[in-house]
Amino acid sequence: MTRTRSRKALYIGLPLALAAVVGAAAAGYLYWKQGPAYPREIVEQANALHEHMLSFDSHVTVPLDMGTAGHEVDKNSGGQLDLVKAGQGRLSGAALTIFGWPELWNGPNAPHRPTPGFVDEARHQQEVRYKIISAMVRDFPNQIGIAYTPDDMRRLHGEGKFAIFISMLNAYPLGNDLSQLDLWAARGMRMFGFSYTGNNDWADSSRPLPFFNDTADALGGLSPIGKQAVKRLNDLGVIIDVSQMSTLALEDVARLSRTPIVASHSAPRALVDIPRNLSDKELKLIRDSDGVVQVVGFGTYLKPLSKPTLDKLEALRARFDLQPLQGLANALMPGDAVIAIWPEARFGEYAGNLYGIIDEEPKATLKDFGDAIDYVVKKIGIDHVGISSDFNDGGGLDGWKDASETRNVTAELLSRGYSEADIAKLWGGNFLRVWAQVQKAAQPVATLAP
Repeated sequence: MTRTRSRKALYIGLPLALAAVVGAAAAGYLYWKQGPAYPREIVEQANALHEHMLSFDSHVTVPLDMGTAGHEVDKNSGGQLDLVKAGQGRLSGAALTIFGWPELWNGPNAPHRPTPGFVDEARHQQEVRYKIISAMVRDFPNQIGIAYTPDDMRRLHGEGKFAIFISMLNAYPLGNDLSQLDLWAARGMRMFGFSYTGNNDWADSSRPLPFFNDTADALGGLSPIGKQAVKRLNDLGVIIDVSQMSTLALEDVARLSRTPIVASHSAPRALVDIPRNLSDKELKLIRDSDGVVQVVGFGTYLKPLSKPTLDKLEALRARFDLQPLQGLANALMPGDAVIAIWPEARFGEYAGNLYGIIDEEPKATLKDFGDAIDYVVKKIGIDHVGISSDFNDGGGLDGWKDASETRNVTAELLSRGYSEADIAKLWGGNFLRVWAQVQKAAQPVATLAP
């Protein structure tokens, strides 16, 4: 990668066309194209607020091709987050997630049953993503930095640099090796999520996979090593992320953790009734830990599927001789045991059709996202709510399609009557508070800089 100027210089050096957009008279990317425009005063207030407010997105996946040709970090590239988009939206930083999982959905011929090489492949993906983050910091030292502490995050923001917070999702690649947590904490990991799709040896997932021979609540929550991991993460000063966990696993974490817990990218089940979303009881468990629920801009978690889409899904299931839908959860993640014994080609054909139908569903909007934030704030209080996108792994809304439209979220919140102080809490203040509490309770741990 070629070194470029500082992030502040990048703002100044953007093309004149973009500069015109930034101006209050145009501010085109602050207007929601698929709905009513925000009033001029709201747009101007959002602009002004982002010139000094720290804004943090708590969950962005690192694509395996990030930094390659066509996906450059310093260009307006194909992904939903790069330096140009962050600059346009005035996004201060993000949790970049080191994620490892066999390419379960990668084409009709991808294996969808566990094989001995799956853990090795998942660990390889972790390493690739860590090296991508390391390369970003190496190649753009004047524009990007790693935040190892809350003070680092604030310092980087003050310097006009994009702050990377390293998180990790899914214990699957770690096997039964608890010492991997120490290794990754030393490398800069500051948040760890036990679960993704499918159960693993540490915790039950909210979305077990029948073709992995999963059953719901197979472990009854956390396994013995999962319970040990809670204490070790507390000692390491690493935030525990409970997004994607089963209810029983989340309850175990809430009971065992001596520090606040975080849902890095979740939505309320009251709005879309699927196990992946958080029940009111789960929201309150996170609040009672003094933690934070980072509401996620993921369309199908915010807005129920429409009847035409559900009708198409019913027709698809009938075509593949599956039972009729038993609720929205099965529409989003098919749970039929018969899928476990399908040949790869048949599974691939079904999955391709399924997600093709889902992709045709009208996108959720910033109004849907604002409704979700309102709901969680009313349930657990403004001090326990934050914001996440899930960019590069399905996130994105009409009005917030990528990081360039970050300030649209702020405009939506302002239009709902949130104060600037409360918006600052939602955009990172609450998360930084939790992070500081978690680190204060930690045992010393060395840091190996990328």
